[in-house]
Amino acid sequence: MIWNPAEKMKRADMERLQLERLQHSIRRAYEKVPFYRKLMDKAGVRPEHIRSLCDLSLIPFTVKDDLRDNYPFGLFAEPMKNIVRFHSSSGTTGKPIVVGYTRNDMEIWTDCCARVASAAGVTSDDICQISFGYGMFTGGFGMHAGVERIGAGVVPVSSGNSERQLMFMQDFGTTALVATPSYVLHLSEVMREMGIKKEDLKLRVGLFGGEGHTPEMRALIEERLGIIDTQNYGLTEICGPGISYECLEICGMHITEDHFYPEIIDPQTLKPVPDGVTGELVITTLTKEGIPMMRYRTKDLTSITHEKCECGRTTARIS
Repeated sequence: MIWNPAEKMKRADMERLQLERLQHSIRRAYEKVPFYRKLMDKAGVRPEHIRSLCDLSLIPFTVKDDLRDNYPFGLFAEPMKNIVRFHSSSGTTGKPIVVGYTRNDMEIWTDCCARVASAAGVTSDDICQISFGYGMFTGGFGMHAGVERIGAGVVPVSSGNSERQLMFMQDFGTTALVATPSYVLHLSEVMREMGIKKEDLKLRVGLFGGEGHTPEMRALIEERLGIIDTQNYGLTEICGPGISYECLEICGMHITEDHFYPEIIDPQTLKPVPDGVTGELVITTLTKEGIPMMRYRTKDLTSITHEKCECGRTTARIS
């Protein structure tokens, strides 16, 4: 199921929308975030210089240390009275990354996560168990809101206590599972120890993120649980889950391009690479109000294609 008409936009229409939103976002960042004003001034770039999507390359990159150095609120573009939600990274390697959401950010985030669930085939007939954490980590709250938006029943069990997780799956008739793939593999081991067979569950689809997983892990999960394994991608710095997601064709993750502009660069030369060539994913937010991100280097390696998918979506896909 395609949740939002933007997922089927013609390329020319998408690029016009992206440019309009990009220009607005860059101007807001320049005017409201001292960090970006200083960064752009040093590079000799002003918002009016961005006349095309290609001109985005004039703006210097943002990296993770920039968020740490401006902890906690130095990159916020809105006053505290307009921020309704905070999330952060774990901070295991130093100061955590802190992000803030306005009400409009929350609305967009929910829509993005609804796209994730719909692409995986989740509907209002499903009961979806959220086995992500619900703390400062973005995954639990993000996917909860998205799944709820499409009308599915939500079991907000959070992470851990595997025996209880499996009890709920059996007793509630859970049909969709949101979790990290490594935890799902752990659950499958607990199932074996408890004597629970995949036929004892009604699970049919998994929406897995928070970490990558290999084709071998996917095959093992699908075999042990008897489900369709779909992946989705997000990161705290941008919005959490909802940036990209697999449809049931399982041929790469569709990018939510109307909100996040992707670039693929050579991590050594920092120059763009063609479609199909592996490079580093760089993301610019197009609609974020609380904490806009300009050309954020994710450090994640991937390739991109702009070919239309068999599912009907025209958005670019990363893999």
